[in-house]
Amino acid sequence: MKQAFDPRRNYARTQKDIGYVPRKKATQADYDRIGFMSGLEVHQQLKTKEKLFCHCPAGFYQKPDEYDAELIRHMRPTLSELGEYDGTALMEFKTRKQIIYQINNRTACTYDVDDTPPFPLNREALEIALEVSLLSKLKVVGEVHITRKQYLDGSIPTGFQRTAIIGVEGEIQLRNKKVRLIQLSIEEDACREVSDIGHVRVYRTDRLGMPLIETVTYPEFKNPGEVKEGADYIRFLNRSTGKVRTGIGSTRADVNVSCRGGTRVEIKGVAHTSWMPELTHNEAFRQWALLNIREKLKERVKDVPEWSISHLEISPREIPFEIPLLQEGRLQHYKMMIVNLPQYGGILSHFTQPGKMFADEISERLMVVACIGFPNMAHSEMLEEQVGKKNWKKIQSLLGSEENDAQLIIWGPEEDIPTALDTIEERCLMAFRGVPNETRKSFDDGTTIFERVLPGADRMYPDTDSAPIPLEDSQIMEISERLPVLVSERISQLMEWNVPEDTFTYILKNNLVPVIEQLQEKCNVPPRFTAILFAHWLKNIEGKYPRLPEFSYNKVVRMIKYLTERNLDLALAKRMLRHLYLYPKMEFESILITIGFKEIPKEEIIRKVPFLVSKYKQIRTSTDDAAGVNWIMGYLSGSAIGNVPLAELSKLIQL
Repeated sequence: MKQAFDPRRNYARTQKDIGYVPRKKATQADYDRIGFMSGLEVHQQLKTKEKLFCHCPAGFYQKPDEYDAELIRHMRPTLSELGEYDGTALMEFKTRKQIIYQINNRTACTYDVDDTPPFPLNREALEIALEVSLLSKLKVVGEVHITRKQYLDGSIPTGFQRTAIIGVEGEIQLRNKKVRLIQLSIEEDACREVSDIGHVRVYRTDRLGMPLIETVTYPEFKNPGEVKEGADYIRFLNRSTGKVRTGIGSTRADVNVSCRGGTRVEIKGVAHTSWMPELTHNEAFRQWALLNIREKLKERVKDVPEWSISHLEISPREIPFEIPLLQEGRLQHYKMMIVNLPQYGGILSHFTQPGKMFADEISERLMVVACIGFPNMAHSEMLEEQVGKKNWKKIQSLLGSEENDAQLIIWGPEEDIPTALDTIEERCLMAFRGVPNETRKSFDDGTTIFERVLPGADRMYPDTDSAPIPLEDSQIMEISERLPVLVSERISQLMEWNVPEDTFTYILKNNLVPVIEQLQEKCNVPPRFTAILFAHWLKNIEGKYPRLPEFSYNKVVRMIKYLTERNLDLALAKRMLRHLYLYPKMEFESILITIGFKEIPKEEIIRKVPFLVSKYKQIRTSTDDAAGVNWIMGYLSGSAIGNVPLAELSKLIQL
């Protein structure tokens, strides 16, 4: 008797077949085996007063109900000059989305909806872009040409983004290698997405048009760790200018990933560099799994052009078993279809990502393209085990299925079913070719889902509304003379100062090396102390309490200067820091009173040492002198902190 199909066993077997290893166990040999390759597109908002092509304020964000008007639009594809449709445009058209823009009068104008020509490009933003280009060792262009880049998901009301290349062919220096840069561009930011439910997508236009730069690398990262290191370096380099925005959404990266035999897949809008190692690892192995699926299908199906699905509408009453997953479809009175996938047996439960299988590739597209929310389908490889082979045979007989076929049950609003069926067939046919070109949305667990078709290479064309901008050599020379120190040099500087390596990211991310230098030069504060105070103590406090607008790093600098000017020991800074963070308007004198500090002459504290040494010798029970030193320091530390360095006091204790 033939054993029942076990999807869990098939999932585990196919995971093993492709040689998947968890990221924490993966070695460079694993990445070389699958031909891991990755590149970055890092977007960074610039700190300017106005937007890039109009005079609306940049950096003002509206609250959820803070809008004065709504604009509704629908995207429709048009033929290009070559008589072709863009694949992304066709996909978006299939979704039948109604796109709503929530407009605030303070942050938007008629330029945003293409009713007014663009104003001249923001020169403040251009200067910052030139500075970052020179820091990135890019060759600056002689003339800035503004082009239009198609944006067909509705995130820009005009359907295109104005962008311009500022520099080409540069490099960044990582710890063990150099990575080449393709270019740096200046462009306008897109809208903020509020929601995307069913056929309605809502945006706010407050972020629209804000200036940002995009740094694009060659695909020269050979493992996930290098991807994160490269993204951090570019982020630190941008922040070293002090002229870019920080905070949620100000820095976003698109990560391009492929494996040997795969294709470029873009993971969009990764907000945290800490996500990148897991995301890129899983995407490379997802593509490796899809290539394995391709080979299995090619062995089974010899005439791929003739391959097609078959389907049949079915009433819930015709299904001879109860499935909790179908309850939503029944309650909503959705239309229900059964679909046959010839020769797809064992493919739907094939591993693709941790916790995901090939069936998820289909379900995700049903959600995005047909706008049918989760759950939207069930399949034979998950249901046969639940309902029994005998019951499932009845479904197969309705479709005339053969032994190695797979089946789906899908449900949704009647008007979405034709698109859903087209989407299923399209995705299954793509599997015969391997890895489809697409953009994917990231999650913090390291997995991704389908977002949209990857735009074509011909999505850019000249902007006839904007004249070229010549760049004078004198302007470039002036900017080059005031560049900040390179990030690679900052890292070397931190190492020379013997600063703990686990502080580097916090210090570089917040551009604190100049602060450490300032305190060393003007107040003789050891760089190691300042680095630990910021990256260990302050970081720990920030993780526990919300940051008030009045607090700034400059407050900490002033506090340290206050202590050095009064000749108080810097150990007090650690005790004062929490109060300064929570009550940034509080005077330093008041903070000292709050923590119970009393200024006592150093000599008075030192005079107590001989008496305590004598007292300890009378009661000592151990031959270990360290225990005695700790006992005496326990008596003295309360009054000593801030008045005498504890290390100095400890050396005076002789047992």
